[in-house]
Amino acid sequence: MKFTVQVKVMPLKELLDPQGKAVMSGLANLGIKQVEDVRLGKNITLQVEAASADEAKQIAEDASKKLLANPVMEYFEVAVI
Repeated sequence: MKFTVQVKVMPLKELLDPQGKAVMSGLANLGIKQVEDVRLGKNITLQVEAASADEAKQIAEDASKKLLANPVMEYFEVAVI
């Protein structure tokens, strides 16, 4: 079966997010001052051929650990949709 898997990759909360800070500055320059924090990440959609949803999720987790996320700076969440 074919499954669609979403992988959300975000910077670790303990680390500075320079892209997020740049967006915060841009929003402030546009007069949008109500936003208190911005963190930028990646949303990755995978089409996975697997026997079950659990297997598809495991494949996506393996891909995330090995390639899609840098565990030193990022964490990831995987969901089969």
